[in-house]
Amino acid sequence: MKLNVNGNIVEVDAEGDTPLLWVLREHLGLTGTKYGCGISQCGSCTVHIDGVAQRTCVYPVSAVTEDQKITTIEGLGQEETHPVQEVWAELDVAQCGYCQTGMIMAVSSLLEQNPNPSDDEIRTQISNICRCGTYPRVLEGVKLAAARINENES
Repeated sequence: MKLNVNGNIVEVDAEGDTPLLWVLREHLGLTGTKYGCGISQCGSCTVHIDGVAQRTCVYPVSAVTEDQKITTIEGLGQEETHPVQEVWAELDVAQCGYCQTGMIMAVSSLLEQNPNPSDDEIRTQISNICRCGTYPRVLEGVKLAAARINENES
């Protein structure tokens, strides 16, 4: 089957029920997308499908069509050039960092859909789990990234 991953059409030989996470990691070598819980709860496996955050550990590859655009953390911004990635580094949002690629993908999707979310909207829509408890820094990071994105668009 063919997939559009990070702007490239790639062909993969995988069973249709294989989770997209494993196709990305094992077949394509894109290991920035992490395995966390395996039940679509923690969000470490989050990527974008047509700009919308999608948890991939239970999402079958057969659910993705060739015309849908899959974006992984590797395709979000080269050398941390996406505003969310820049803010994450600037504020040291990550502690251990394991969950942060999924967190960044969820946050960038949120800001694409809602460029000025309230604190409650951030808390509600970013449901990724961080075992280190960096939620206050995540909230600060989302707000700063939103401000920078809105500033650049003005």
